[in-house]
Amino acid sequence: MPVCSRRNFLKTGLAAGVLAGIGRLPLRAARGTATDWVTLGKSGVKVTRLAFGTGSVGGRTQRELGQESFTSLVRYAYDHGIRFFETAESYGDMHRMLGVALKGIPRDTYRLMSKVTTRQGVNPQEKIDELRKLANADYFDVMLMHYLHVGSWPADTVRWQDGILEAKSKKAVVGHGASVHGLPALRQFPGNKWLEIAMIRMNHNGTKMDAEDYNTNGAGDVSEVVTHTKQVHAEGMGVISMKLIGEGAFTTRQDRQAAMRFAFNNAGVDSVTVGFKNAAEIDEAIENLNLALA
Repeated sequence: MPVCSRRNFLKTGLAAGVLAGIGRLPLRAARGTATDWVTLGKSGVKVTRLAFGTGSVGGRTQRELGQESFTSLVRYAYDHGIRFFETAESYGDMHRMLGVALKGIPRDTYRLMSKVTTRQGVNPQEKIDELRKLANADYFDVMLMHYLHVGSWPADTVRWQDGILEAKSKKAVVGHGASVHGLPALRQFPGNKWLEIAMIRMNHNGTKMDAEDYNTNGAGDVSEVVTHTKQVHAEGMGVISMKLIGEGAFTTRQDRQAAMRFAFNNAGVDSVTVGFKNAAEIDEAIENLNLALA
């Protein structure tokens, strides 16, 4: 199969079809449950509304469980209906640990997302193949460029955009997009024709959310983040939100429930990812999201 270049991709009828559909997507997710399957916009990838994240404190929380306990936790989540699992190159050993945890489960019954760091001097194809091997996966359902945090990212990452499209042409990737940190980078998401999926930090009070300084210790600008989230969703992008518990900062269930309600009822996201360290947290997250959708 010929390699699909970024330029050719942007010229396809897919982009035109997406633009023609602007405004037809509902703001709110359909009422349902945390474990319903939903479609991530124009990517066509179906995932469960609630995802199992492996990046708490850069993955340290999950790594410190050890393989046996981590595997048990992943299997618990799977058995309770969570069929969307996500990791990232920067999360240490989590690709390998997740691959071990999912071994033997039919591949078509769950979805796997990875995020790749867009470093200079790294071959995108070699990196994606390396991550697939670590995760014991023939393909990733979603591949994101990770941690975009400057406004010049559309030009800076052309080589990676092309590389991910090449991986798609080889069936190593199904859907693609990017995760964002900081308002300068987020402002470049609306109108971007390459993106199919946007991963955006979201909660009700701005904890660990986007601000002018991507590395700020202060609160993010909730209003502007929600505005851009609605824009990209209307353009047909699938939206996955993160930081639903403020990277562990929300110590009360009231706050954790409020964050879930806000993400779905105010920002209209499609799916959320939460990092877990025990079964009780999984049970609570499922219940909190069910309540938010009720």
